[in-house]
Amino acid sequence: MAVFILASSSPRRRELLAGLGIPFSIIKPEIDETQHDDEAPLDYVRRLSREKAGAVAMTLTTPGAVLAADTVVILGADTLGIDERGDILGKPLDAADARQMLQRLRGRVHQVCTALTLLQVGDGTAGGEGITRVTCTAVTMRDYSDAEIDAYIATGDPFDKAGSYAIQHETFAPVARIEGSYTNVVGLPVETLREMLAAIGWPGVK
Repeated sequence: MAVFILASSSPRRRELLAGLGIPFSIIKPEIDETQHDDEAPLDYVRRLSREKAGAVAMTLTTPGAVLAADTVVILGADTLGIDERGDILGKPLDAADARQMLQRLRGRVHQVCTALTLLQVGDGTAGGEGITRVTCTAVTMRDYSDAEIDAYIATGDPFDKAGSYAIQHETFAPVARIEGSYTNVVGLPVETLREMLAAIGWPGVK
């Protein structure tokens, strides 16, 4: 029986994938996530998702599919084309880094872009190039105060999240509005994933 592997340890991606009714296992990929010199943001996120999928696919000995995802927050993409230069805000290094990111994002528009790679595998080898799709959502942050930032950081929630925030955090609620996919900002654009699963004919998707 074909297996489905999520190449991510993110609890948010796990919950969203479970909502599609697909039984799956988790294998966390081990890759170097350093951005290459002069690598544009969307090239970077595509490459990481493909490398994550490939790394996990090579460990499998039974037929199945591997889903890998990588999400970046791009500040400056409201004025630049997102294939051009914008500042990528990753996961914060510490509380000071989280505070600086949230202050930079405050009251501004940024892009959240997630690359999904869906790779069919069998007998320890990846089949073809797989499918890679990028979904971007424009996010406008509200004008929260420094005191709200500090209280949010004290919860510990920002430290495993690109851009140092979660759109779904009920107390901080940092987002004023979005244009595009909500689940993309959480970390897994479900609408895009449904299309990709349909393209490979994966059974049992809700």
